[in-house]
Amino acid sequence: MENVIQLVEGSTNKKVFWSSLASGVLLLGLLLVTFGLSGVAYAVPIAGVGDFYVEFDKLVGTGYKFYPKMGETSRETSAPQGTNLIDNLTINNLHLYKDFQVGGQWIRVNIVSSQPVQITGLQQDAGLIEANAKFQNLTLQEKKNDDWTKQFQQTSSNITLEKAKLKTHYLFQKTMSMNGMKLTVERIKK
Repeated sequence: MENVIQLVEGSTNKKVFWSSLASGVLLLGLLLVTFGLSGVAYAVPIAGVGDFYVEFDKLVGTGYKFYPKMGETSRETSAPQGTNLIDNLTINNLHLYKDFQVGGQWIRVNIVSSQPVQITGLQQDAGLIEANAKFQNLTLQEKKNDDWTKQFQQTSSNITLEKAKLKTHYLFQKTMSMNGMKLTVERIKK
């Protein structure tokens, strides 16, 4: 018995293709214009891309809460982390970056802001925080609970971090105003 391969030629409806492409490009353009004009992004999550780093000169925030957790990273399904919640904050000289290995070379995606960044509703899961920290009305509280993540909590009415570097695994902001934003992609040596 001989195998027979039959080639079937397909066709694309050009009218449907071009109208779909134009609609997608138009929606993407409207999204970018809206973000560019207002400088505000809503509900911005960054997760699932592994370790990324956030550096800044100064963060001033109100309504701070911290608790420990185990969370997913790009290398592990469960790693020790800390969740930081801040109601309102301003960050000066923000630099967020992520390194990727593509083929045999490394690239870095950078997001920087030349102007102060305003954020509401921040949730950030970190494996490392290096900073000069100041707290007002700092409370460390321990509670009896079978769930170890609820046994310890740190709260503060105000938080200031200076000269900070954070190794981050998850980042969410309810709203973010980032005027003077610049995104670059570059090759780096590791």
